[in-house]
Amino acid sequence: MTQPGKVFITGSAGFIGFHLSNRLLAEGYEVHGLDNLNDYYDVNLKKARLAQLQEKPGFTFYQMNLEDAEAINAIFAEHKFDTVINLAAQAGVRYSLVNPRAYIDANIVGFMNILEACRHNQVGHLIYASSSSVYGANTKMPFSVHHNVDHPVSLYAATKKSNELMAHTYSHLYGLPTTGLRFFTVYGPWGRPDMALFLFTKAILEGKPIQVFNNGLMQRDFTFVDDIVEGIARLLKKKAAPNPLWTGDAPDPGTSYAPYKIYNIGNNNPVQLMKFINVLEDKLGKEAIKEFLPLQAGDVPATYADVDDLMNDVGFKPVTSIEDGIGKFVDWYQSFYGRA
Repeated sequence: MTQPGKVFITGSAGFIGFHLSNRLLAEGYEVHGLDNLNDYYDVNLKKARLAQLQEKPGFTFYQMNLEDAEAINAIFAEHKFDTVINLAAQAGVRYSLVNPRAYIDANIVGFMNILEACRHNQVGHLIYASSSSVYGANTKMPFSVHHNVDHPVSLYAATKKSNELMAHTYSHLYGLPTTGLRFFTVYGPWGRPDMALFLFTKAILEGKPIQVFNNGLMQRDFTFVDDIVEGIARLLKKKAAPNPLWTGDAPDPGTSYAPYKIYNIGNNNPVQLMKFINVLEDKLGKEAIKEFLPLQAGDVPATYADVDDLMNDVGFKPVTSIEDGIGKFVDWYQSFYGRA
């Protein structure tokens, strides 16, 4: 698809879904958004994002669960989407230790419903969110889509790897082009309150301690949300295609003989957690009270994205520095929450 068309975005009131919907609406796409507005984090933040989208022409919203197969099928049958972008999921590594069934419901059953709806309604391209967490116990850096990823260390990661396997099956059986995107620690304005930058900012401003896991030695490939959206917007115009060089004798995990492709979208520049905190302290003009803790169950000590495939295929790699990205987040946070 080279011209703006009709796009269905699940998780449209979520962090990435909100930014992506804004971008595609500005480019002239007709955007249909779905979100269940659950209370995993502050519903008022989701409603504030949604209110902005609903002011714009070309946006239609549905509040429902991905698990509601009948309702999902009805929407697809009515609208015949050109592209579907599945961003809705039960997110969070640590929460998957507490409420594992939520991940099976949303991430497995819900994704199954999306695949079936795409299959039966001639959707031209399915793009879906995977996660850097699928790399699990891997230690070879940078993480490449061409590496084997069969050792997840959280149920969240296992559901995201399952999504990739399910997508491949539909690409193989039904010729559905599917593109999986492994996002690396996304941050920025309108971000998720359960993630480190949001938690740290709130605690520092309130004079409360922040929890610094792995004693501050954690490394993350922090990726600014605008870079994530740029990557998705470019891949929207590049439908997944078979790899003619793929062979079952030496199977490449990142491509296939079927119309199936996986990409990393990460900053390609891991940053130690303590540096991230120091930049935030500088932007806030206030030092954090730090509580150093060991690595938590389900977490990995480091992430680092190989983005060669993204660069080779769509000519883009994330470029935003943590100084610029954190600065933009702090400006938004202080404006949104009215903190000087």
